[in-house]
Formats: sequence, structure tokens, C-alpha cells
Amino acid sequence: MITRLAVAGYRSLRDVVIELGQLTLITGGNGSGKSSLYRSLRLLSEAAQGRLIATLANEGGLSSTMWAGPEKFSSEMLSGRERVTGTVRSSPVSLRLGFSGDDFGYAIDLGRPEPMHPFPHDPEIKVEAMWNGELLGRANLFAERRGPAVSLRSSQSGEWRHAFTNLLAFDSMVTHCADPIDGLELLLMRERMRNWRFYDNLRTDADAPARRPHVMTYTPVLGSDGADLAPAIATVLAIGDGDAFADAISDAFPGSRIEIEGDEYGIAVMHQPGLLRPFEAKELSDGTLRYLLLVTALLSPRPPEIMILNEPEASLHPSLLDPLSRLLIAASKRSQIVLVSHSDRLIAGLRKANGLQDVVLSKRMGETQTEDQEAPRWVWPKR
Repeated sequence: MITRLAVAGYRSLRDVVIELGQLTLITGGNGSGKSSLYRSLRLLSEAAQGRLIATLANEGGLSSTMWAGPEKFSSEMLSGRERVTGTVRSSPVSLRLGFSGDDFGYAIDLGRPEPMHPFPHDPEIKVEAMWNGELLGRANLFAERRGPAVSLRSSQSGEWRHAFTNLLAFDSMVTHCADPIDGLELLLMRERMRNWRFYDNLRTDADAPARRPHVMTYTPVLGSDGADLAPAIATVLAIGDGDAFADAISDAFPGSRIEIEGDEYGIAVMHQPGLLRPFEAKELSDGTLRYLLLVTALLSPRPPEIMILNEPEASLHPSLLDPLSRLLIAASKRSQIVLVSHSDRLIAGLRKANGLQDVVLSKRMGETQTEDQEAPRWVWPKR
């Protein structure tokens, strides 16, 4: 389980470290930094996929994504006695992302490219580190990247060896230096990061792919856009917890049930009391379809280590938020759940959960801060 998430220099997240639990709820006002925290987790996952630099480029490059305020606020700036101005930097421009748990931790530091670089808006990876446990230290460090050089600690002798000396600035050691001998922990961590599951783009519009028939094949994981809804439901019913699926539908729509019609190509249909025929997915309301997508994602027969959802309440009728909160609490017993929300009703339902990690964000002087929560200790790798 991930227990700490650290971000520095990314959008409004000048320097934020938060504690994560088995079920973590992230709330706050508009513009407080909720989506930036969500994207930070996605960027870490993209590092394991080899897409981090491209993803940052699509967000506008380093100049658009890095913290736009001063390196530090003086006491006069914070009190309002002095206007906010830039200061002489004491450290290089940096965008840093990291996480850790009881077993592993990882951090990456990105900065400006060298002069005369052919892609001046792309960040370069300056430093990476991977270690055992929650807090980085020299004794528990087992993989380190500085510039183009990567060093790995032997799992057998404990000695360090140079694994790479010419790693390109846009390639991560997570994707290029894992091997089953000295890089075994790196390999294991890479696969775990690749299996993080994100849902923020479940389409429910009139042209949503979930409304159309889909080829029927074994689908233990619902796609990020929900296109494979029909085979994913069929897989839950065949090898997953079909009773929990039926209960989740009945909890939100009493007396209703879901079936899959079709052989080679299937589509989800909903039977509702009082109606003479079932409704196909193309006939369902946006909210009903979204709830069906969320149930299918949360009851995956292949639960991920961590699932991150961004505002799942979008387009849901308030009557569906209590069933959704119960479903999320139940799902957190199988996977670590991190949820971003601004729905008061969903938040109230989730706050009934035992052990909920409640992260409330606010903004001061353009900087995201956590309310009533002491930041856990964190150590960044040094350049």
C-alpha cells in the first residue's frame, strides 16, 4: 500500500506531502489542487510506462506545469506587508514526484534541458531513486540515477554496480534498467506502477462507446473509457462476485438487474420493474450508465493494488451517491482507493468509513496546502 505521496514544483503544488490510507478522500474548493494531486499520481504511473516526458509535453511542457510562484515566500509576503516578487533562486528549477509505502519508495526529479537542446520545452530527468521502506536513506537505497548514470545495488552481495552510463535524459531507469538479477526490485516496482488503475474519463455521452455492442471476450479489467463494458460485466458475472454486482445494482435501482445480450458482440441491458422490455445501454441515462460503469470497475475480478478515481460523482443523481459510497467502502477492502470528490453527499457517506484518510486541500497565495494535517516526513534525493 502507498502510504505517502510527495509533489514539489508541479502547478499549485509547491511542496506537498500527504499520507494515504486504504481509502483516501481528497476534497477542497475549486482550484485548490485536487486535480493536480490526481495528475501527479498519473504522472508517476506514466514514468513506469515510458510516457512521462510526452505526457508533460502534452500539458504544455515544463514552463506550463511547474510551480509559477516564488521559490519561497517571505514572512512579509505571507502577511501581506510586501507584494509577491521573484527572488534569486537558491536551487535549480525542479519538478519532483515521489511515493512510498512500507516496502518500496520511488522519487523522480525533472528539470530544464541543457542549453541548445533540440526540444527546449521538454523536461529532463535529472535524478531518480528507489529504496526500501517509507523514507529514503543511503542504507536502504537500491537504485539510483544521476544524469545519464544508473547504479544498482546487488541483491546478493549488497555491492553497487554501474548498470548504465548513457541513459537518455527522457528515459527513466524504471523502464530501461530493470532486470531479474540486480534490478529485480526495480522490475517488481515497475510492474506494480504499471498496474495502477485510473478512472477519470468514463464516457456517458450519446456517442459513448459503452453504449455500442462490443466484441465478447474475457475482460477482467474495464478500460479507462468504458468501451468494453459488456464483456467486462460478463466477466464479473462469470468469474467474479456476481452477487455483489447484483446487490450494487439493486441498491441503486431496487428491483432492477443487468444482463448481457448478444453472442459474438454483446451489449448491456437493464431490466426494470414495471417495464415490458429491457433498456439497452444506448437508452440509459448518463447517470445510470456512469453508475453501471463504476460498479463494473470497482468489482473487477482482477482488483488492482491501487485505484484512483477523479470525481466519479459527475452526472450522478444524488440518490445514487449513497449506494456509490457504500460500493467504494466495500471496494477499499480489496484495493487501495484514492478518490477526488467535491460532492458533499458522497463525501458525507465516505466519512462514515472506518480508517478513512481524509485530505482537505486549500490554497494560500496560490499554493496548495493541506488543512489540519501534519505533513509526514519526506526526503528527496539530491542532485
